[in-house]
Amino acid sequence: MRILASLNDLFETIRSVLPLAIILVLFQLIVLKKPLRNTREFVIGILLCVFGLHFFLKGVFMSLHPLADSVGGNLVVLKHKWSIIAAVFAIGYCGTLVEPALKTLALEVEEVSIGAIPHKTLIHAVAIGFGIGMGIGIYKILNNISYAKVIIPLLLLILILIFFTPDEFISIAMDSASATTGPVNIPINMAIAIGLAKMLENVDPLAYGFGIIGLTSTGAVISVLILGILTKL
Repeated sequence: MRILASLNDLFETIRSVLPLAIILVLFQLIVLKKPLRNTREFVIGILLCVFGLHFFLKGVFMSLHPLADSVGGNLVVLKHKWSIIAAVFAIGYCGTLVEPALKTLALEVEEVSIGAIPHKTLIHAVAIGFGIGMGIGIYKILNNISYAKVIIPLLLLILILIFFTPDEFISIAMDSASATTGPVNIPINMAIAIGLAKMLENVDPLAYGFGIIGLTSTGAVISVLILGILTKL
């Protein structure tokens, strides 16, 4: 049964990757009328992509996801709310530093800006914003605050900051927020939030445990916009 379940999971990964690869190949050959540069390397790369993604996701949901759910459920042992918020800030910050999509984006930004925006500076700025967003989300859960009361002021703050931020940083901020929602951060931070919400009295995990990723992305946008303003000083 385990073998069949593993094969089914592998098949689901193939179904996720293969259609995209086929569409790109057909577009390259039929629409653009250009040959594939290295067919052998392409095929090997697709196989590595499928198996690599499969084993990565399998590993995340066998280890990091249940561990994060356990950590979220056990955060209630910390007596002070601010100690819980500080803990999740640290987790969100460190988790963002290892997010592969963010590293790729930061390196691209450094290359295009000819070193004017160092990739490490951008990564740490995004990580700080992500951690703050995570802390705000947990504060919302702990105090049973509705999502609208939290997200609306943050969106208004983004609109205000946009007027003072260089145009290039506005675009980078939006892409940075998307880059944080990768295969590392989403399972860990969502599991922590839902795990905590399930342990609190009078808190509906469905209403208050979700939405945490949106807040972390909002925090990342704000931090990069502020970084852009600081570069002007």
